[in-house]
Amino acid sequence: MKVEQNEKVSILISEIAALDRAACLDRWREAFGRLPPKYLSPQFMKRVLIWDMQNKTLGSVSAKTTRRLKQIAAGKVLPTTARPGSHLVREWNGQTYQVEVTEGGYVMDGITWRSLSAIAKHITGAHWSGPRFFGVQ
Repeated sequence: MKVEQNEKVSILISEIAALDRAACLDRWREAFGRLPPKYLSPQFMKRVLIWDMQNKTLGSVSAKTTRRLKQIAAGKVLPTTARPGSHLVREWNGQTYQVEVTEGGYVMDGITWRSLSAIAKHITGAHWSGPRFFGVQ
């Protein structure tokens, strides 16, 4: 059964890879219920169509992951937060900085800060999004 399924996936991949732009647009509309953004290349559309087909054929990611991916695709980047007890590590200009997330803020080098952005500014000397600087957004 698994061999048959793999053969089916291989055939479908070959079919998608052979599509021209118009056929990619049609297949995209079938798969996602709307046309893709105008700037997408046929090569990129094919990759997404193959990914979608593989998910439908072989099994997809969790519902939570699917929701998150749809939010990202729609441009809705939700802030992620580090939980108290987490440790954030960032290397900057050859020096490693460690921050502990606490209930009352963030602790670095024994000093409590109210925001990650304040720590990022202290480290770099410039205004940064703290969550982005530490990779939690």
